[in-house]
Amino acid sequence: MQQITVLSLGGSIIAPEGVDHTFLTQFVAAMEQHLSTHTDHKIILVTGGGAPARMYQSAYKAVCKEPDSALLDWLGIAATHLNGTLIRTLFAHYCPDPLVTDPTAPIDFSGSILVAAGWKPGFSSDTDAVYLAKRFGAYQVVNLSNIAKVYTADPKIDPEATPIDSISWKDFRAMVGETWVPGKNVPFDPIASKMADEAGLQVICADGRAIDNTFALLRGEHFSGTTIG
Repeated sequence: MQQITVLSLGGSIIAPEGVDHTFLTQFVAAMEQHLSTHTDHKIILVTGGGAPARMYQSAYKAVCKEPDSALLDWLGIAATHLNGTLIRTLFAHYCPDPLVTDPTAPIDFSGSILVAAGWKPGFSSDTDAVYLAKRFGAYQVVNLSNIAKVYTADPKIDPEATPIDSISWKDFRAMVGETWVPGKNVPFDPIASKMADEAGLQVICADGRAIDNTFALLRGEHFSGTTIG
């Protein structure tokens, strides 16, 4: 029986400023090793926007006196497509299917890896990851970003903030709210959180730069991160 896992690969680790060549080299090598020894595993990679999204959204807000939230989202979505195309190119041998830009459209998943990116305004690529987890029967979404765990508050603002190992959907959703704002910096976007909660999905937030930790998680071994749900 095949095991399908959805990895929401944050733009903050693909392109934190420029493209992180070192991270990608290590991630590709680790994924190839993992798939060579776990032939029953299939991986869906959903890419975020990272620095390209912030750069173009900032430019739009600087020039336009009244920026439109949907247009801000479209700029971010375009950045996810750029990052997604890069990731699909790096895994071309494992991913013969086109980049997924609509998780509700017909999708072929003929390889070991499927790569997806942003779809439409109103949420981040986290929500696309939840759509794909539901569609392909994955019980879990692994959200990889530049934070090791979810905190009780923003540690950059609140020195009393502490890391959380596990949290219920009720408590997590109270932290992130119900509304999506383009570029909003939360561990998992509020629209995706509501969908995952209603679908009974588990979400794990972990530092994607800690590659050994990511693949320990995929092997079902001890890992560091926050489990939501």
